[in-house]
Amino acid sequence: MLVIAISSRTLFDLDAAHEVFRKQGVDAYRAYQLERENDILEPGVAFPLVQKLLNIRHPHNAEPLVEVVLISRNNGDTGLRIFNSIEHYGLPIHRAAFSNGQPPYAYLSAFGVHLFLSAHFSDVKKTLEAGHAAAHFKTRNTQMPTDQQVRIAFDGDAVIFSDESEAIYQKEGLEAFKDNEHKYAKEPLNPGPFKSFLIALHELQTVFPNDEAPLRTALVTARSAPSHKRVILTLREWGVRIDEALFLGGHDKSAFLKSFNADIFFEDQLAYVQSAYLDTATGHVPYGVTNQDN
Repeated sequence: MLVIAISSRTLFDLDAAHEVFRKQGVDAYRAYQLERENDILEPGVAFPLVQKLLNIRHPHNAEPLVEVVLISRNNGDTGLRIFNSIEHYGLPIHRAAFSNGQPPYAYLSAFGVHLFLSAHFSDVKKTLEAGHAAAHFKTRNTQMPTDQQVRIAFDGDAVIFSDESEAIYQKEGLEAFKDNEHKYAKEPLNPGPFKSFLIALHELQTVFPNDEAPLRTALVTARSAPSHKRVILTLREWGVRIDEALFLGGHDKSAFLKSFNADIFFEDQLAYVQSAYLDTATGHVPYGVTNQDN
């Protein structure tokens, strides 16, 4: 079972309620939510992904293969509006943690979570520090999905892989990076924070015939030839399948993500996050050398 944890503000559009909390405090927020308890929330930035994932079933016995857990800083009282909206949309989300303002990431291990999606930056940062895959999202409402295949795109360095090579590029420049990748071309890269999630996706894919998988993955990286060799050999060493690999040589990624029709993209560098965000739900992974000062 693939287990995804999601915050209420990434599942639904709660911007208006959050603005009340931010400007007027907890009591005003509680009153606002209780007054609108039966008002259905609009889908949030990660809603299409969640809806598609929850529709994935085993091809032989129709058992669900993905579980989504709600992880929220609400309490049970203010969270009732969220579960009313979950019921309205027919989402089979049954487990939740309402932490009443406290950091909820401590429950991720107990739930067996592979990935945490949140609009709360410090929760994401601490989740990554604890060794779990996590991404931070700017909130927005979104369009409902038009097809059922899940398409997930990843950056490479500091997401799937460690930031060891990225650190050389940032500190010593492109030529030093190229020299390093040539020198260590046959040595696998160390794992980054999303390796375990990528493996879990790979295991889910193997349940299905190759041409019938409801899930498709892509590596979308600024690397180019010949530094692509080390990436390919690393994935081969891990025994992980990536369906598509795009080596863009530093070009902007947004148009390629649209062509791939990505439901979600995970990226460590804010410049790429900001360019991709308007067309593709893009999660910032605040990990590695490019995020040390953020």
